[in-house]
Amino acid sequence: MNSAATLDMLVKQRLRRWPQCPPGLRMRTRKEAWLRGRPSEEGDSVNPFLKLPGSTRLRTLPDGLWLNFGGTAHDPYVDIFAVEACSTLQNLLDKRSRFAPSTHSILAVCPLTWLLAATSPTDPTPRWRATRLFTFEPTGDVAIPVREMRVLFGLRGDVYKGFTAHQLPHAHEFYMPMEMLIEEGCENNPAVRALMDRASLASNFVDGAAGL
Repeated sequence: MNSAATLDMLVKQRLRRWPQCPPGLRMRTRKEAWLRGRPSEEGDSVNPFLKLPGSTRLRTLPDGLWLNFGGTAHDPYVDIFAVEACSTLQNLLDKRSRFAPSTHSILAVCPLTWLLAATSPTDPTPRWRATRLFTFEPTGDVAIPVREMRVLFGLRGDVYKGFTAHQLPHAHEFYMPMEMLIEEGCENNPAVRALMDRASLASNFVDGAAGL
């Protein structure tokens, strides 16, 4: 097995330990409904993915994908938090382009099998109920518009150093060394949780203000 495949497996192994809401991500309201869409639970065969409207082939499959469901059954949306592990500069440029600001809408597609499955091995609640979005049990795949996105990129040493020295991240982008992303207990690392807090939509508002 090559090093890239090994790294990919290790990243997914670590991200499976992250909870339904990304660790350290601060919620704006108590009614938020976060679910981890990727990586899959062991045994899951289908998972949410991202695509452009009308596209039937090109899909974006982030290493990690969390969805916060909102709106109503008639006007739904999701806010997403994605994690991408990039082993090379070319890999970063390719993945970064998929989340670049665009006039096109992005859709989060939730397969029916995923929606009907239990939220987690310890929570038998069907995911469609956990979203707090559906009035009735869905009968097919559901494509929901993405309202807001934040993306965390994990970069290998030299790529990370080069990016921090010569590039400027977009407002929705956050970066950390790959070594930190794959370390044991990453989800409890205070530095990681502090970065995730800055990636929260709540960080754009004054603490304690009305409506939070």
